[in-house]
Amino acid sequence: MSFNILIVDDSRTIRSVIKKTLYIAGVPLNEVYEASNGLEGLQFMRDNWIDLCFADINMPVMNGIEMIEKMLEDQVLAKLPVVIVSTEGSKTRIEELFKKGVRAYLRKPITPEIVRNVVKEILGDYDE
Repeated sequence: MSFNILIVDDSRTIRSVIKKTLYIAGVPLNEVYEASNGLEGLQFMRDNWIDLCFADINMPVMNGIEMIEKMLEDQVLAKLPVVIVSTEGSKTRIEELFKKGVRAYLRKPITPEIVRNVVKEILGDYDE
């Protein structure tokens, strides 16, 4: 089994780092899509089968929290697991995100081991 992953971050460099980290972590990938803000991310989710979304919080046009709130309004998208990858570490913000259904919160910088463990926890074990 291989997964379709969406990375939503306004930094092209960070999107590239997350993508490379997924490969190094041994996550079986089918497609890796990229979006530079929450609005683009929502469009990718509506147009493509996505197994897991990695998203930043602070982005222009539509931030990560607004994107998650819009996802919750859609029956299909509400079930899509989201992992937040951010430098923001406010306990209040993290608790708010988990209440909105976020499945994991990763603080930048991330490592392949952490990514591997989170993907396995959310999508199930896979053969590396």
